[in-house]
Amino acid sequence: MRETIFALSSGALPSGVAVVRLSGPGTCSALEALAGKLPEPRHATLRTLRDSRSAILDRSLVLFFPGPESFTGEDCGELHLHGGRAVVQAVLETLSGYPDFRLAEAGEFTRRAFLNGKFDLTEAEALSDLISAETEAQRRFALANAESRHRALYDGWRKTLIHARAMIEAELDFSDEEDVPGSVAERVWEEIAELRSSLERHAAGYRTAEIIREGFRVVILGAPNAGKSSLLNTLARRDIAIVTEEPGTTRDVLEAVLDVGGVKVIVTDTAGIRENPGRVEALGIDRAIDRAREADLILLLEDCNAPVRVRLPDGIPHRRIGNKLDLADKTLHPGQYDFLISAHTGEGIDRLLSEMRALAVQATSNAGEALPFRERHVQLILDAAGHVDTAVRQTSLPLEVRAEELRLAGNALGRISGTIDVEDLLDTIFSQFCIGK
Repeated sequence: MRETIFALSSGALPSGVAVVRLSGPGTCSALEALAGKLPEPRHATLRTLRDSRSAILDRSLVLFFPGPESFTGEDCGELHLHGGRAVVQAVLETLSGYPDFRLAEAGEFTRRAFLNGKFDLTEAEALSDLISAETEAQRRFALANAESRHRALYDGWRKTLIHARAMIEAELDFSDEEDVPGSVAERVWEEIAELRSSLERHAAGYRTAEIIREGFRVVILGAPNAGKSSLLNTLARRDIAIVTEEPGTTRDVLEAVLDVGGVKVIVTDTAGIRENPGRVEALGIDRAIDRAREADLILLLEDCNAPVRVRLPDGIPHRRIGNKLDLADKTLHPGQYDFLISAHTGEGIDRLLSEMRALAVQATSNAGEALPFRERHVQLILDAAGHVDTAVRQTSLPLEVRAEELRLAGNALGRISGTIDVEDLLDTIFSQFCIGK
């Protein structure tokens, strides 16, 4: 018999309310043993909970969700307890004493929901993203991804591939029949070539999804004593970096995570770049350049009173910023910089934040589309595109081999949503969930 699982599904204790969730064939018997009577389905009922010796555990709201109309597709139950550690521990110990009951592993409730056909893998991954969402953009993106739009898109592409294979196999097996089209090339390959382009465009959208999920990366670059650490502290509104007048204080990268206009923005302070640094400082400069190459935006910071130019990595958007405006004389020409600020007084910081917000929002402007939002999605989409490309371009191959390439492409798309051959992925995917989800 399949085991019944249980876990604390709410937040850290102590709390006002603690929710213990159950799922599996023993749910009904456990609720009856604890509460004396099974509550009406989907109705919260106040009951006194008792252990196996009839000692009172708590006064709790009890809910019962019969399968298959439940989150996991199995019989499920919830106990809304008072959120004290001792109360929760006593209930968990009581449940663990029932036959074939055990604590749930991370993500096991969601895994059972997937295995029972409640949703596909992309929807499960979107649910994980929703739980971990830190910004409004992440919340909206995760909710949109949980609406089966990816499954519909990938299923549509798989149907196109299946139809093409059927046409090819019909030509191979029944070419002497009058009602079988005579030339697959004319009827199928143009459509398959369009599908290849769609797959490649879709994979390219991952960068937008990555920015939403992981953050818009801003790197502060400049010479020593330009005020990079002061700017990081001002943007973060707290002291993250040590600020001194001694050049080369920052030896490693320091980061602050901001919510800028609902978009997660990661601002990185780096070591000052200069000629002939010391050995340790040189390592920090190498890391600064590496981070700059990966940035979505570089803030090139200079002391506007004594500017020192720093060479930028090619191809990265940047804004040239003059710092220490509070110390500048009247001969400073505003056109020398995109922004003039004082990290010390805060002058000009609001304008700089507005620019960062505009660029971050622009980078995620197509977030409303169905985008691949995990690296494994991209790899499988590119695998599918590679097989389709072989089938389209390698016209010298036997038709049977080209049809096999289309089959492999369809299988790759099926693995994204979990339609086929994903058992080896399940542990990795669902282990990312918290206990009780």
